[in-house]
Amino acid sequence: MITRRSLLVAAGAAVATAGPLARPVAAALPQVDMEALIKAAQIDPRRADTAITTGAKDSVLLVERALQARGLLSATYVDGHFGTSTVAAYAAYQRSLGYTGLDATGLPGPSSLRLLGEGRYTVVRAISPGSVVTLRGFLVNTRTRAMLLEAERLLGRQLSITQGSYNTGVGASAGTHDGGGALDLSVSGLSSTTRTDVLRRLRTVGFAAWLRTPSQGDWGYHIHAIALADTDQSTGAQNQAGDYYLGRNGLANRGPDDGPAVSPKRTWEEYQRTL
Repeated sequence: MITRRSLLVAAGAAVATAGPLARPVAAALPQVDMEALIKAAQIDPRRADTAITTGAKDSVLLVERALQARGLLSATYVDGHFGTSTVAAYAAYQRSLGYTGLDATGLPGPSSLRLLGEGRYTVVRAISPGSVVTLRGFLVNTRTRAMLLEAERLLGRQLSITQGSYNTGVGASAGTHDGGGALDLSVSGLSSTTRTDVLRRLRTVGFAAWLRTPSQGDWGYHIHAIALADTDQSTGAQNQAGDYYLGRNGLANRGPDDGPAVSPKRTWEEYQRTL
């Protein structure tokens, strides 16, 4: 996996003055802010309109223009809104690279994003889910592990995992655990107040998290958490992340969010910058 790094490029063009043979230095390429791009890629497909995610327009336009240049996206959809047409075009681009499965859902990953931008843009504030590891007997990626451990530090208690990530074939989960960033946590023995506190801490560090109840589906009481901006997410998890941003419950009925309010809603990277 590619390690998360910031690629900083000097702005503007400079002209060398060392002598008569000096050549002008090429202007810096524009920058795609991957954090903003991924937020738009999760939120915009879940909107009922073509609204633009705050802070993401310039980055989305750069990616859409690159997709258009490859004949994958109509000019009609080069608008700064990372909607379903842009998702489909990006997925087609990923498939053209030979990617399949979780690597071809239309959610940009660091490798494909940089390849698409060669000669057109550079990538800053890159996000990587990290490698797949085992935590308490369950598969997660290193980004999700760090997030859960930080939430537990804030809580002052360890949580019990009942389902991890990269876990396919679980019908009740509707595919949300097929990729990265997904966790189910036990609430056994926790009071209502403690459950709410757990949800609040999970949301604080960058999870979309809800208490699931038997009245909602074929499952027992548990907490369901999706790491925002995890680029290994399944399509179902991407949809839940987008719905969380839009104040919904992450279920098929797309009802109002029934968890504790946390404002602003931050990703893991945004949370880390507050420390």
